[in-house]
Amino acid sequence: MTRKFFGTDGVRGTANSYPMTAEMALKIGAAAGRYFRNDGSNGHRVVIGKDTRLSGYMFENALTAGLTSTGMNVLLLGPVPTPAVGLLTTSMRADLGIMISASHNPHHDNGIKFFGPDGFKLSDAAETEIEALIASVITPAKAENIGRAKRIDDGRFRYAERVKSTFPAGMRLDGLKVVIDCANGAAHRVAPEVLWELGATVIPIGVAPDGTNINEGCGSTHPDFAAEVIRREGADVGICLDGDADRVMILDETGTVADGDQLMALMAGRWAEQERLQGGTLVATVMSNLGLERYLEGRGLRLERTAVGDRYVVEAMRKGGWNLGGEQSGHIVMTDYATTGDGLLAGLQFLAAMIETGKPASALTSSFETVPQLLKNVRYSQGQDPLNAASVQSAIANAEAQLTGRGRLLIRKSGTEPLIRVMAECEDNDLLSEVVDSIVTEVEAAA
Repeated sequence: MTRKFFGTDGVRGTANSYPMTAEMALKIGAAAGRYFRNDGSNGHRVVIGKDTRLSGYMFENALTAGLTSTGMNVLLLGPVPTPAVGLLTTSMRADLGIMISASHNPHHDNGIKFFGPDGFKLSDAAETEIEALIASVITPAKAENIGRAKRIDDGRFRYAERVKSTFPAGMRLDGLKVVIDCANGAAHRVAPEVLWELGATVIPIGVAPDGTNINEGCGSTHPDFAAEVIRREGADVGICLDGDADRVMILDETGTVADGDQLMALMAGRWAEQERLQGGTLVATVMSNLGLERYLEGRGLRLERTAVGDRYVVEAMRKGGWNLGGEQSGHIVMTDYATTGDGLLAGLQFLAAMIETGKPASALTSSFETVPQLLKNVRYSQGQDPLNAASVQSAIANAEAQLTGRGRLLIRKSGTEPLIRVMAECEDNDLLSEVVDSIVTEVEAAA
């Protein structure tokens, strides 16, 4: 069955526009409630977290109405990072976890992500079954079996304690000046608190959410502001989170940005030395740089590639028994500690490496030389598929022929936005630009 609502990470779109409407959220909540409360008992519960988007209030209420109408009991966490929902789903013995967030997208977008009772994101198969229920007539619970809803006030504190517990025992961050950019998002309180409690001198930015400024000119997708603050304040390192804090970018003392590939390389190398890297394998997506693959091969390690999306990384990790994976975009997944990407946790692991090695951030953020990579996005109208156009297919075939033995090409649709992503890697910069631009031109004409 082709999924209509679910993309690579739940349901996402422009708030108050189909499918991200209050009406649809109510139906999604009712469908999820019916899927998980399949024995008719009233002992089932769901935890709901959200980021700081204005539309989060609307979706929180609509989901709660749908879930309670089928007899599910709802525990409302308020603004917490996405990894906190994965954690609290298991620790609170919930059947389902829901995060209301569009991650790194601007405020006018929102999304609904699902976690199963094990704290991991729901499989494609489970989401497909929920989709089928959305389109069906859902029988509500009897009046006496309607679910209850209540606020949970200590969710972020529970999460904070869990994150701190992953930091090496007895280690402190005294003397370390850290810029933390919370993207005016879900971690705007908990991330600075955790760093301060571990002893760092904290310079927080992106910590004044107003409902419409999440990810706006700040956070992991806009690290320039943090870089300016690092240089101005003489900070040792910067940690840039996105709106729901499940991804991170690390900035060194000069303000230079290290992406998820560099962070994964550092961690894979260190974990291998410590005999902690299960199966000698790092899991990453097809977007990760060829330089990362070469770095791992040079150390007798291997890179397992997956489709784009941290959920697919996690699925491969669980299937293969591997414990480290992530994405170039900054999702870092450490299943020894968490069930999903956790930007703050990954940031703490980097700080621990700084303390243990005594090296500055700049010495830890360039483990390998990147192969030149060019990515361009082309927006297209919903309902169209530019990739089916003969002119586009011809351009792709020509580009692949030019890159044979010299690089690689990846063309894909975004799972969260109506975008065609055109990416190529090649050590010949002129050829790199030529092949990407030739495809983009044809995609734009067909879009």
